Amino acid sequence: MRSADTARLVLLAAIWGASFLFMRIAAPALGPVLTAELRTLIAGLALAIAFAPEWRRWGRHYVIVGIFTSALPFLLWAYAALSLTAGLMAVLNATSPMWGAVWSALLLNERLNARRVLGLVIGVGGVVLVTRPDSGFSYGAVGAALTAAFCYGLAGAYMKRWAGGVPSRGMAAGTQLAAGILLVPFIALWPPAEAPTPLVAASMLALGLVCGAVAYLLYFRLIADIGATRALTVTYLIPVFGVLWGALFLGEALEATMLAGGALVVLGTVFVLRN
Repeated sequence: MRSADTARLVLLAAIWGASFLFMRIAAPALGPVLTAELRTLIAGLALAIAFAPEWRRWGRHYVIVGIFTSALPFLLWAYAALSLTAGLMAVLNATSPMWGAVWSALLLNERLNARRVLGLVIGVGGVVLVTRPDSGFSYGAVGAALTAAFCYGLAGAYMKRWAGGVPSRGMAAGTQLAAGILLVPFIALWPPAEAPTPLVAASMLALGLVCGAVAYLLYFRLIADIGATRALTVTYLIPVFGVLWGALFLGEALEATMLAGGALVVLGTVFVLRN
């Protein structure tokens, strides 16, 4: 890759890794539902200004993909952020390509060869290590985070099979807006615990504008310049930044088991994504 492409890849990983930091700040104050709602709505409105979604032609795909890439996973991540560290969430997020390999085998009849199976086994081993029984984490929150990653894998397989012809920029804007609309009726189920502080408000803006709109623009530029497969290697770097930001700004401990488990998850992802 060119140096500019490498810089964009690292910047994208840093931004998406920071999303877990911002959720860790916003979710306890605003609640999971409002956090997910504002995140999708801010990103969707910002993206729609640049890329007008074609609702009449692609609306069904926007809604389906929006549920599994934004509405449901963002809600689950926000719930997980109530008790999990930013670093752990970033590590669990890295299992998304592994779930994607499973869904591709089920929906696209892609063969799970020995290398991919080995990657899945290594990745599961990493998850077990970082969520060991003496870790003190809520298993409900861990399950929510893994389900969010599971949704990403399903969405990827769905888009490859049924929504391959949808323009990617319109898909980004449409899915975020669809998710924001779908989440509105659920806000009353989990009202904010407190009035948002300036830090919480800034974190929400960062989630929507930076981790949403700006990150999508970077991602599409990478896909155009280096291809979708290489762009997916950003998954390798996100846990590194997620753990780093959590340690720097939230004082999260860098435990040996977390680092070792994260390394196993990333290694498993490499095996699954490698051609």
